[in-house]
Amino acid sequence: MMELTPRRAILRAAAVIAVPAAIVTAAVGQKAPAVPDDPLIAGFKQTYPASVSDAVELVTGRSGTMRHDMKLVTGKAMVGRALTALARPVPPEGATPALATRHSVEMIDAAKPGEVGVIVMEGSLDIAAMGNLMGTAATVRGMAGMVLDGAIRDIWDIRRMGLTVYARSSTPRTAVGHYATVAKNVPVECAGVTVRPGDLVVADEDGVVVVPQERAEEVLRKAREIDDRERGMFPFIQEHKSLQKAIELFGRI
Repeated sequence: MMELTPRRAILRAAAVIAVPAAIVTAAVGQKAPAVPDDPLIAGFKQTYPASVSDAVELVTGRSGTMRHDMKLVTGKAMVGRALTALARPVPPEGATPALATRHSVEMIDAAKPGEVGVIVMEGSLDIAAMGNLMGTAATVRGMAGMVLDGAIRDIWDIRRMGLTVYARSSTPRTAVGHYATVAKNVPVECAGVTVRPGDLVVADEDGVVVVPQERAEEVLRKAREIDDRERGMFPFIQEHKSLQKAIELFGRI
């Protein structure tokens, strides 16, 4: 057997890294062309998830904010309409490579630029909902990002693609042999919030908020009211050096 000298080991590592790098470069270079935002998407991009979270509760009477552990893993803030896929634990014979991610893959392959993929892995945060192959497909289709009620893997590679992903955990463990998707574009419970295809997903480092599509215009109006009120509070606080007086005057905290 040929001895693996330090120099040979470095060259081998470089070759292993070069292939994914080429794939990532190709994926980034083949993103779907941008399409103009619809007015609602454009409007929500001008506000903040914190204001949207408050607005959803005021308008609908219930929370639209996902659990605290749904965190930004790679990418940036995003707004887009939801697509969904649902996965459940199954015996190994039902969790083949073809079945483990079937509906998630179909959902991504049919996605339009600017849409957000929402994948729910029922019952576990220890199985990866997606990795760099699905990340590559989402990137070239121009998706706004992904939201995973489950884990992400291949983070280093997905970060290089520039794809935005929010997830509740990370793990290298595959879904193959453990999980199978059972449906796509159906209502799902994602990190404590119901998400339906077409609902709006508004997210940044604070977390992820879901806006029911039929109340989106009302929620946007209310979020803008909240933003306008807060814009008046900052200079007031700076001038009077009193948060208490600002709260009394503006009725906002």
